[in-house]
Amino acid sequence: MAVKELEKERAPQPPGLGALGWARWFWRTLTSMKTALILLFLFALASVPGSLVPQRGVEPDKVAQLFQQNPTLAEWYDRFQLFDVFTSVWFAAIYLLLFTSLIGCIIPRTATYLREVRRRPPAAPRNLSRLPHHAAFTADLTVEEAARRLRARRFRVDTGDGWVAAEKGYLRETGNLLFHVSLLGLLVAVGMGSLFGYRGNVLVVEGDGFANTVANYDRFIPGREVSAESLEPFSFELTDFKATYQVQGEKRGQELDYSAYLRVNDSPTTPARDYELKVNEPLEINGTQTYLIGHGYAPVFKVTDGQGQVAFDGPVPCLIEHKPTLTSGCVVKAPDARPSQLGFLLRFLPTSVPLTDGTYASAFPGELQPEVQVLGAFTGDFGVRSGRPQSVYELAPPDLMKKLKPLVMGTSVPKPLAVGKSLDLPGGAGKLEFTGVKEWITLQVAYDPGRVPALFFAGLATVSIALSLMIRRRRLWVRIGGKDGDGDGAGAGTVEVGGLTRTEGSAAGFAEEFDDIVKVLTAGDRDVR
Repeated sequence: MAVKELEKERAPQPPGLGALGWARWFWRTLTSMKTALILLFLFALASVPGSLVPQRGVEPDKVAQLFQQNPTLAEWYDRFQLFDVFTSVWFAAIYLLLFTSLIGCIIPRTATYLREVRRRPPAAPRNLSRLPHHAAFTADLTVEEAARRLRARRFRVDTGDGWVAAEKGYLRETGNLLFHVSLLGLLVAVGMGSLFGYRGNVLVVEGDGFANTVANYDRFIPGREVSAESLEPFSFELTDFKATYQVQGEKRGQELDYSAYLRVNDSPTTPARDYELKVNEPLEINGTQTYLIGHGYAPVFKVTDGQGQVAFDGPVPCLIEHKPTLTSGCVVKAPDARPSQLGFLLRFLPTSVPLTDGTYASAFPGELQPEVQVLGAFTGDFGVRSGRPQSVYELAPPDLMKKLKPLVMGTSVPKPLAVGKSLDLPGGAGKLEFTGVKEWITLQVAYDPGRVPALFFAGLATVSIALSLMIRRRRLWVRIGGKDGDGDGAGAGTVEVGGLTRTEGSAAGFAEEFDDIVKVLTAGDRDVR
């Protein structure tokens, strides 16, 4: 037993791969076609959350609403970067691996393709009858004439002693190769946009303006090579906003169309011009596009404090709580109120109607009978001067909310406030007045230098995949023998034609083409026509 164990120890062990071997294995696996297809599938799959989960760069108001309605779920989404899918670490990892895999696939395939293009068709086999397609006939045909007739049908031809070789369908591999190049080009275009492009989101209320500077954005996402000086110096004012809704039928209240009317200055020195901004019709200025993303209501409130001073007066953008009716939640904060700060939780109803249980709701998204429900009025320290970042859609952080003193709760205000009505706070703490209604729009401003190249490569990919699917690769050989069988082609003799396809599933289509070629070789082009 000990001898056998000693012999096992002395027996030569197979060498390990080593660092270089593992590196070669990893590179071959990464650059294989199978891996490229898997990464392409993962790339498409990774884009799905970007469509299902609201993105900070596109719908920041919906992200804020999700944090309010379901903070636990929102925190998990944020932890896995699902609110920023296309700038996340895991999406970039798939992107870079696919980029590397495509390069590793394209370079060797390009070299192989160039060698194939320069290579002449192979010589005719000795026994053509063994090929999938075969025909034999007697005709007065020479090698030169057979080659000419095949060239007329766009075959690449080579000749030898008594034989002709022809090949067709090289554009199939060209389309396949161009498709991979197009995918690589798309990735490069996306990379260009990430490096030299930027996008930002901003909310603008009717009557307010916007200048394209970093400070004016609610959220700004620049590329690595973007600076503050890179932004196009345009500005505009939102003069009006109009929305139309379905007023009858089952789809009553559904949005039909909406437009934002802007007064635009393309640069500080150019005169203002009018522009109607619509969905999917962006405002474009020197490659920078401004998209209309969404809209909502911004009721106008006036807050008078306990000393009779106006502590707040202006529109308040409200967060949409119910999209079909545009019922919205509003937060009004007056940190300058005296003797203590004031804050209000409100609900805006565009078309307020009473319900049978004594409550109120909005019956239509249009501004037909706007009213505001007072859900609560509070006094105390709201933490606006603490230096901590705070959302404009929340009254105070949870830890401070417990310390606030409630002045009015929703049950003590049975009827909503109409425009021009006010609510006096108890104890002479102040007054809240509902003075009017404005509307807000959310915009996405984007500059993407890779947009046009991406469109070009997407079109090229479509054409390329069509070429690779529609074109068949096939080979044809003609062997000609003279009367005396000397192979010089003199006089009428036996002509053999053989052919095959190099594309799976195209044999049936090639059978008809093969029969036509045999007719051409038998009778000539003119006789066939």
